[in-house]
Amino acid sequence: MLNYILNSRLFLLSLFFVNFFGTLYGYIWYLPQLQRTDPVFLIFVPDSPTASLFFTLAIGGWLLGKHFRLIEALALITLVKYGLWAVAMNILTLLVEGSLPWQSYMLIISHGAMALQALLYMGKYTFSYVHVAIVAVWTLHNDIIDYVFEQMPVYPSINQYMNEIGYATFWLSIFCIGLAWWVVNRKQRSIGKA
Repeated sequence: MLNYILNSRLFLLSLFFVNFFGTLYGYIWYLPQLQRTDPVFLIFVPDSPTASLFFTLAIGGWLLGKHFRLIEALALITLVKYGLWAVAMNILTLLVEGSLPWQSYMLIISHGAMALQALLYMGKYTFSYVHVAIVAVWTLHNDIIDYVFEQMPVYPSINQYMNEIGYATFWLSIFCIGLAWWVVNRKQRSIGKA
């Protein structure tokens, strides 16, 4: 039943537009940081909206009866990574500050939903080990841009923890890459059994 709903055209269209408008909002949210970002780093700064853009494109492919395999790999890895990252950063801010503005609770819910939607579609992805390897390079390179070149989103109250956050983010990237690798491995084994 859940699989039927998730793959129905009406649900996919709804998810496409939710992600499309969420992506637009995300890029608008990043505008102040983008305006002071060196152009060479621009593509790497708006992490979450770029992740939801990848998923929007993947859904667009499914609606057209196509699989954009590299985009699907980018969507899974980056949605889970930045979804969980934003939830964790807002919870850490809550622990440090003792309270959060309502927008931070909205970010927790929306970014948690980003990660969840990526996981719900794991059976639909058709990417290969090669796609995962390419996305691994992108993802780890993005971590270097964020934490070596200091292009990560600014959370003023937890800036003193940036070394620890950067280290944890690296391992979150490894986890998400491993998850995508597992998805390919599971598909390969099911094909081998058929």
